[in-house]
Amino acid sequence: MAEAVEEARRAVAELRRHPANTRGWAKSAAAAAVRASRASAALDGGDPGIDALAEIVSDPVLAGALRCNSALATMAPIWERAPLQALARLHTLAGADLGSQVGLGRPRPTDPLLGPRLSGLATVAVSAPWPAPIKVAIVHAEVLALQPFDSANGVVGRAAARLTAMCSGLDQQALTVPEVHFFRTEADYRRLLLAYGSGSEDGLAQWLVYCCEALIAGAREGTSIANASRTDGP
Repeated sequence: MAEAVEEARRAVAELRRHPANTRGWAKSAAAAAVRASRASAALDGGDPGIDALAEIVSDPVLAGALRCNSALATMAPIWERAPLQALARLHTLAGADLGSQVGLGRPRPTDPLLGPRLSGLATVAVSAPWPAPIKVAIVHAEVLALQPFDSANGVVGRAAARLTAMCSGLDQQALTVPEVHFFRTEADYRRLLLAYGSGSEDGLAQWLVYCCEALIAGAREGTSIANASRTDGP
């Protein structure tokens, strides 16, 4: 486990030092946010296509994912202070086009165990003394396991994981794209989320290692973005 965590940290740090990201990181981050949104939307059954000519996003799941990821930088201070408030805001952004506006940003009221579990999630996000890749993985899995909202939990959980990576200092500029790895290995993604949800130590360990692998793959994806940025010029 420790080796997987350290490899993930090294991969993200190397991406941060890429020449294209020393000054032009904002361009890389913008492209990473779009790739992350498309992969996240596809995992939730959305159409990841964007009409480049018309600049129109017609799929409501993709539109929600794009709204979430474009708002992460401004939400970082809220996440560090009041993560459940930030989570509610993410749901409002993710679910805005998915039907009824009733319940947007509000956890399901029918589950008496949801409140305590969400409080535990907030504690992890703010003060858990764990390595950053572990915190990212736990926040991600907890949102998916809890399904706190009536819609868009996948998009919200993956956006919350990106936000955790930013606020923990692991990937402050949001240059990595682990969502692409989740999409490309979707069967493993869903299997290991179920393993995490079982509560077993082995299931937890498998999920944590998998998320570290996703960060490493996400750093490679980010490197491809940075390389293209250097080729394209300013």
